[in-house]
Amino acid sequence: MHPTLDLMLDHRSIRRYTADPVPDTDIRRAVEAGQAASTSSAVQAYCLIRINDPGERQRLAELTGPQEKVAECGAFFVVCGDTRRHRIAAADGGLAYDAHLEAFLLAVIDATLFAQNLVLAFEAMGYGICYIGGLRSRLAEVDRRLELPDGVYPVYGLCVGVPDEAPGPRPRLSADAIYSEDRYPNDDQVRSHLAEYDARYRLYLQERGVAPEKIRGWSEIMAGKFSTPQRDDLAAYYVGKGAELV
Repeated sequence: MHPTLDLMLDHRSIRRYTADPVPDTDIRRAVEAGQAASTSSAVQAYCLIRINDPGERQRLAELTGPQEKVAECGAFFVVCGDTRRHRIAAADGGLAYDAHLEAFLLAVIDATLFAQNLVLAFEAMGYGICYIGGLRSRLAEVDRRLELPDGVYPVYGLCVGVPDEAPGPRPRLSADAIYSEDRYPNDDQVRSHLAEYDARYRLYLQERGVAPEKIRGWSEIMAGKFSTPQRDDLAAYYVGKGAELV
């Protein structure tokens, strides 16, 4: 195997960290590697905010779950889509900023491409990471604490630090389930892949020591997850920050 592929395949979400800080030099190297990610037409619609203040870290730990790892990891970041600099450039050039949904999508896509490069860089240096989607659970409160201007859209948090655990891999769908040629697979093919994955997922939960009555297949878990709206205030929040979703 290629060492880069080995690194990618060895990814684990780390939820327990030592007290060791992440040096500024390592953060800078990772940010520069993140910036090497692809970005449409050099738009670069992202930014990264490191939260240093212990009090702010603790409050964000509460707002995201609570998730104490937000306060305890070596470094915590907020990954944002960023259209602010484009708005400033338009205003300074005497033009209206009128970019609609495409600009919001570009910001989310750019931020995610940047973040994944950033994560790979940190992991290459021996750190563990965990994305924090819970940042969006009380996003308006997060926004007020960070005092974000219009056009800056927080999309998730990121814990980074020295791992204090070595979890096993969580199984993924088979490559055949997500890769096809020319056409999307028919529903029977999809169901076949799901049945195979459900069996592996139940075994994974069993091996982790999950109580038998709580062991479910991935399909059942996902059906429950998406049967009820979650974070249904997000559209209003992002529109309030200047996003145009049409």
